[in-house]
Amino acid sequence: MSASIHRLAGRPAPSLDPMIALVADDMNAVNAVILSRMHSQIPLIPELAGHLIAGGGKRMRPMLTLASAKLLDYTGNRHHRLAAAVEFIHTATLLHDDVVDGSDLRRGKRTANIIWGNPASVLVGDFLFSRSFELMVEDGSLKVLKILSSASAVIAEGEVNQLTAVRRVDLGEDRYLDIIGAKTAALFAAACRIAAVVAERPEAEEMALDSYGRNLGIAFQLVDDAIDYVSDAGTMGKDTGDDFREGKMTLPLILAYARGSADDRTFWKDAVEGRRDGDDDLAHAVRLLRDTRAIDDTLARARHYGQRAIDALGGFPAGKAKDALVEAVEFAVARAY
Repeated sequence: MSASIHRLAGRPAPSLDPMIALVADDMNAVNAVILSRMHSQIPLIPELAGHLIAGGGKRMRPMLTLASAKLLDYTGNRHHRLAAAVEFIHTATLLHDDVVDGSDLRRGKRTANIIWGNPASVLVGDFLFSRSFELMVEDGSLKVLKILSSASAVIAEGEVNQLTAVRRVDLGEDRYLDIIGAKTAALFAAACRIAAVVAERPEAEEMALDSYGRNLGIAFQLVDDAIDYVSDAGTMGKDTGDDFREGKMTLPLILAYARGSADDRTFWKDAVEGRRDGDDDLAHAVRLLRDTRAIDDTLARARHYGQRAIDALGGFPAGKAKDALVEAVEFAVARAY
C-alpha cells in the first residue's frame, strides 16, 4: 500500500483528495458551525482557537464522520454539528498536548502555548471541550452523547497513561498500543461510529465503522511515530526527533531496544532518561533504528492495521464513499514513503 507500489502499478500516490471532494459541501456546513461556535465575547478565545483550527490541518476526523454518513446514504444534517464537535474535541486535545509536551511547532507553525502561554492554551482547550458537549447535547441523542463523551474520557486516560510512561525505557509494546489506542484511535472510531447512529443503521454497521476508524487511527499513529525519526519539520509540521528528545518510548524505540546489544540498550536507556539528547545522539538513534529494522517493522505493523481497517468496510456496498474511505487508509500509511 505504499506510494512507491502505487506508482509502480501506474496509479498515483494515494491522497485524501477523493474524500475531500466527496464531503466538500458538507464540510462547508461543518466549517460554518465551527466558526459560529468558536465565537466568544472574549477576543483571545477565537484568536487562539482559530490559530490552530485554521492552521493547515487535514480535518481528517470530521471528514471521516461525513464520509461515513455518505457511505450509509444519510440525507439529514445532524452529522454537521457532530463533525464540528469531533473537531473541537481534537483541537482541545492538541492544545493540551502541546502544553504537556512543551512543543514549539504544530503543523509547521508556532504552537499556541508558545505565542499566548500555557494558561491561555489550557483554558481555550477547556472552552472547546465545552462547546463540543453543547453540540452533542443539542443533537439530542443519548447514544451519540455516550459515544463521544466516552471517547473524550478515553483520550484523557490515554494522555495520562502516556505521561506516566515518559522516560520509561521498560515500556512494553502492549502498553504502547493501549496508549495510542486511547489517545489517537478512540476519536477516529467515535467519529466514524456516530454516523451510523444518526443514520439509524444496525449495530453491526455501527461496530464495523468503529473498527474501521479504530484500526485507521492505530495505523495513522504508528506512521507518525515512525516518521518522527526519518522526516523533517517541513513534512511533519514538527521537528525531527521530538519524541526522542521528550523521552517517549514509541514502537520504533521499543523494537530497537528489544533487538539491541548491551551497548545499544545502555544508549537507549541514557537517551530515554534524558542524558543523550543532542543532534549526534539523534543521528546515532536513527542509525540503530535502521540497523534493527525498527522503522520498517513499525510501518509493517501500520500496514497490518490499515488492512484491518479496509477489511472492516467489506460489508458495505461499493461506490465513491467506500473508495474514498479505503484510499484514506492508503494515504495514512503512504505518508511514510
